[in-house]
Amino acid sequence: MPYKFLIYEIKDSVAYITLNRPEAGNVINDTLARELKDVCDQINQDKLIRAVILRGAGDKAFCLGNELERSIQTKTVKLPLLTQAGDLISKYTVTPFIAAINCPVIAAINGDALGAGLELALVCDLRIAINTAHFGFPYVASGLMPMDGGTQRLPRLISKGKSLEMILTGDLINAQEALRIGLVNKIVPSKELAAEVDQIAQKIREKAPIALRFAKEAVNKGLDLTLEQGLRLEADLYFLLHTTQDRTEGITAFRTKKAPRFQGK
Repeated sequence: MPYKFLIYEIKDSVAYITLNRPEAGNVINDTLARELKDVCDQINQDKLIRAVILRGAGDKAFCLGNELERSIQTKTVKLPLLTQAGDLISKYTVTPFIAAINCPVIAAINGDALGAGLELALVCDLRIAINTAHFGFPYVASGLMPMDGGTQRLPRLISKGKSLEMILTGDLINAQEALRIGLVNKIVPSKELAAEVDQIAQKIREKAPIALRFAKEAVNKGLDLTLEQGLRLEADLYFLLHTTQDRTEGITAFRTKKAPRFQGK
């Protein structure tokens, strides 16, 4: 299916989602939001996909926000009545779609990630950024606050204090600071980003897909559980893995010293 503001490709069991509005800083509009939902639905229905890479087109920005927040900041639009605002905001909400993807998702942050762009990066499982990227939530300067999970996901990734500093001041941080506080996993020169992310995706795609899915589920759901509940979830998922064909294949490959051929079964 052709898309207007999004490029979707599959190569070697890796899905590539590219936000394709480089002239607009890859800002999310309502059309792009709908296209992202459609692509994420497709990914979960395709059992051959082992990893996903989310990136922005061009060489300047990963994503500079969404059209709603930018329009409000520039005072070109006003929010409607409170009873209508929820429907308007939901048109630009995209992180639940990415969060629902079963396999690992890597953000290839090829430039600045601001506002909804940072929220989009936060919902990914891994974040690799170029060393000139900037990150931030400049909402408060316009009397706004993060609306697509930023206040919840950022403190779960970095410290509460640093999260509040970024949200309450609206200050941007550079890639080096983002790496120091754990906001991104790695920073690389711009020319090395594609190769670095592809290498990580290839490592992931070689692993057992059910084990990857269960491990991701254990970490993500465990953050909202007590330690005891999280340990029980981990144990349940671990024992379920012993019923899979992939587990048998992994044992056989280890014993015969051959590369495993996981089928996701």
